Amino acid sequence: MSEDIYWVCVFRVEPINLSKFKAVVRPLVEMTRTESGSMAYEYSVGADQSSIHIIEHYRDSAAVLHHVTKTFSQFADAFTALAAVQSFIVYGTPDSAARAILDGFGAVYFTRFDGFTK
Repeated sequence: MSEDIYWVCVFRVEPINLSKFKAVVRPLVEMTRTESGSMAYEYSVGADQSSIHIIEHYRDSAAVLHHVTKTFSQFADAFTALAAVQSFIVYGTPDSAARAILDGFGAVYFTRFDGFTK
């Protein structure tokens, strides 16, 4: 079974703050792009301009740890000042160190039992 871990996060941002949020996200995305263990990192906004979905995909637990502690941590205060977690669904089997970090975001875990990723 694959060691990859991915999640879908849903955040709420006040529409008036969307441009500020995008300004925080832009350099975060660019830094994440350089991480060797980051496979996908996509932000989408709903028609209401307040519902933000983030899809993140990492090679393994070490890549998750690196992203959250080295990259995201630089933006965490500005990010969380503008966005509130609505849901955080994690797929895969992160190790205990990765789970400890993801638990802080209110993660709910689903374990794959069949299927594939190409």
